[in-house]
Amino acid sequence: MYNKILVTLDATPSDRAIIEHIKVLAKLANSRVVLLHVADGWAARTYGPDALSPEITEDTAYLQKIRAEFESAGVTADAELAYGDPGNEIVKWVEKKGCDLVAMSTHGHGFLADLFLGSASHRVRHKIRVPVLLLRGK
Repeated sequence: MYNKILVTLDATPSDRAIIEHIKVLAKLANSRVVLLHVADGWAARTYGPDALSPEITEDTAYLQKIRAEFESAGVTADAELAYGDPGNEIVKWVEKKGCDLVAMSTHGHGFLADLFLGSASHRVRHKIRVPVLLLRGK
């Protein structure tokens, strides 16, 4: 059913909710997981893959740590770093590479905060045609 699951990560404590849930789901469904983090700092938005910054170094290390965690749990996982606006980059990734499920943690800001801050999960769920699993981070 879910051969390939895209797990979006924002490198905050709220990621733990989706990580723990997908480890179990992917193992049960024998799914391959792709971990995606979108670097959205100034350097990432300006220089894309050519960006060199402490943010990029930290994001890459974080992705590799989480990938190793999935592998240790017996789940095949890849890690990818994208650059730019998270909502737009996640939609582009799904359209280009495809998956059977997108799994995201949400911050649970509420309507007003999402209105002013924007919500990647809101944009993603309205622009793609695959199922989206949203879990509120703790």
